[in-house]
Amino acid sequence: MKIVKIKNYNVFADTVDKISTNSKTIINTINAHSYIVAKKDKTFKEALLQSNVLLPDGEGIVLMVKKLKGVKIKKIAGADIHNYLLEKAEENKLKCFYLGASQSTLSIIKNKQDKIYPNIEFGFFSPPFKSKFSKEDNKLMIEKINSFNPDILFVGMTAPKQEKWVNQNKDLINANVICSIGAVFDFVAETKKRAPQWMIQLKMEWLYRAFSSWRLTKRYMYSNPLFIWEIIKLKITKKT
Repeated sequence: MKIVKIKNYNVFADTVDKISTNSKTIINTINAHSYIVAKKDKTFKEALLQSNVLLPDGEGIVLMVKKLKGVKIKKIAGADIHNYLLEKAEENKLKCFYLGASQSTLSIIKNKQDKIYPNIEFGFFSPPFKSKFSKEDNKLMIEKINSFNPDILFVGMTAPKQEKWVNQNKDLINANVICSIGAVFDFVAETKKRAPQWMIQLKMEWLYRAFSSWRLTKRYMYSNPLFIWEIIKLKITKKT
């Protein structure tokens, strides 16, 4: 498995078929926004650093790797790794568990996935919607996961909450692959739309998302300039 090291982050620089599903593997993603957030959130940064696979989920990270390391890598979105893992699970008749989102969203996902992937056994649990889980919440969530005993666990509780929760509880979770994929739950349920394929191919998915939500617009307006400045600073430092 090829990686590129950027500021201590081991960014995945290979194809998804090189990701193993046979042993304990924590998969997270990094983009311009999460990179900037992690500079101030030490717990989040540690969760990203502890990833077994850290996917470049954003053209900003792809640009950073190219400018600082001279290496061309491809963006791998949460939706991409989700689809790949489902294909592996279907092929090998594995068990997949979805943790996150509302019960209504999970019900939609169940109805869709049961039809598309008949060889996969699916499990679901909607955790309490709160900024911080209690010990009782964590215990229940882990019990729900482990009683199902999944091969693959998909966690969709938005970043940085999902990554921090996985890092804090990974040793208690019985799953080979634990993958934090945030908004992908909504994409699958079609409560939110992913960008059209032509925009993804033009590397403009971020622009589509920015126009789809004021929350994301504000996020890009805040993070992108800081991230570009970060690349410039690191480039200058590298030269001196």
